[in-house]
Amino acid sequence: MSNARLIDSFLEMMSAERGASENTLTAYRRDLTDWASVIGKKDLLTVGTGSLEGVLARWSKKGLAPSTAARKLSAMKQFCLFLQVEGLRKDNPAHSLRGPKQGRPLPKIMSEADVNALFEAAEDNKTPKGMRMLCLLEILYAGGLRVSELVTLKVSATNRRDNCLMIKGKGGRERLVPLTGAAQRAIAEWLKLREDMLPNNIIAKDRAKTFLFPSSSKLGHLTRERFAQLLKELAAKAGLNPAKISPHVLRHAFATHLLSNGADLRSVQTLLGHADISTTQIYTHVLDERMRELVETKHPLAS
Repeated sequence: MSNARLIDSFLEMMSAERGASENTLTAYRRDLTDWASVIGKKDLLTVGTGSLEGVLARWSKKGLAPSTAARKLSAMKQFCLFLQVEGLRKDNPAHSLRGPKQGRPLPKIMSEADVNALFEAAEDNKTPKGMRMLCLLEILYAGGLRVSELVTLKVSATNRRDNCLMIKGKGGRERLVPLTGAAQRAIAEWLKLREDMLPNNIIAKDRAKTFLFPSSSKLGHLTRERFAQLLKELAAKAGLNPAKISPHVLRHAFATHLLSNGADLRSVQTLLGHADISTTQIYTHVLDERMRELVETKHPLAS
């Protein structure tokens, strides 16, 4: 079986058994294809630990970021485990490999003032596209959604009586995200205009009709890339540095602003859709700052 076919089989398993999203599958395919291209003519069914270590060393010399190397190594480990479980290999040559040491950078965030400036700029645009952008922002900041979760929202997701959105996240895990009053109003206003924003082409319209944010793209909905571009344009209008603003930065802002205003880490974990609390712990610096402020201002012996 060729290396390409082995990778296809792995991705089919990830999709069928683990419910991996298209974005996740694309990332795995890219990383595993990179491995295969560097390994060259060697068969992934017989390649040894030494060869895999050589690939990591080669990437390190080329200056590949430690975080990227760690991600690629994780993909190879899962792939080799798949081959072993399926009986295609007796061993897992990637099992003992260790990636480069990497620090855990603090998430990039926005201040509450910056977020307010972004919303003020969005509210100034009363066109249908402006109303769409405001709706996107309100939902993103209200629930801390991943950008892929945001742009793929279905119209049906907004029909709940409890004013929540049912989000299907990574690994097919579902979670309820409560909406703020402002987000509810923005959705209601956008729904009045949405029909007029559907594509004119019959095929494209049929593809887009179920999405909250329809588009003439091949996906039928506003793409992640287009939303990120529109967000940077809005940031510039708000007087912010576009290079520092992205959908993911807004997701970080949602989490840090909740924590700084008294939310607990477990609640934020649930809202963000993190499967493991360790992922949410990148925000503990906010809790540390809040605890220090609490001691400095509320302790009876504080000077």
